[in-house]
Amino acid sequence: MSILKVARIGHPVVRTRAKNVDPTVITGRDFQRLLDDMVETMHEYHGVGVAAPQVHVGLRVAVLQVPAGDGRGGRRGVPVSVLINPTVTPLSKKRVLDIEGCLSVPDLRGLVPRFDKVRLEALGRDGKPYTLVASGFHARVIQHECDHLDGNVYLDRMEDMKTLSFLDEMERFSRR
Repeated sequence: MSILKVARIGHPVVRTRAKNVDPTVITGRDFQRLLDDMVETMHEYHGVGVAAPQVHVGLRVAVLQVPAGDGRGGRRGVPVSVLINPTVTPLSKKRVLDIEGCLSVPDLRGLVPRFDKVRLEALGRDGKPYTLVASGFHARVIQHECDHLDGNVYLDRMEDMKTLSFLDEMERFSRR
């Protein structure tokens, strides 16, 4: 396994719509290695998700994981999940504002509205289709990673750019 270089905003791959993955390649050694490398990269950078365009691969694939006890993913957390050719459908009109960051926009955070409950349809690591319903932080991570597959970043969803802050400044001044 390898840690992959993360593309930052400004690199064209971050703003380019990714292509669908051919289902016949999913179980192949090279694609499985890409998935392993994406998971390792996500862990290395302490992220809760990474999309293929973020590691310079223009395919509709993302991985995510929220460790148990993280506080954001519930008591049980969210195990490592693979999303290949995902489709996300909002199941509620309710949107929740919360702070987001991104490996491709390092050191910055901002308030982003996201649907509170979504249905995800995707192919898994084994190439088989699956569907799940996610809410709260899990739904937020799914939407964030799927945005990357369309060439978008959280900055595009922000309603008030005045909430954009460097992480260290946000931590420093929010304590007062």
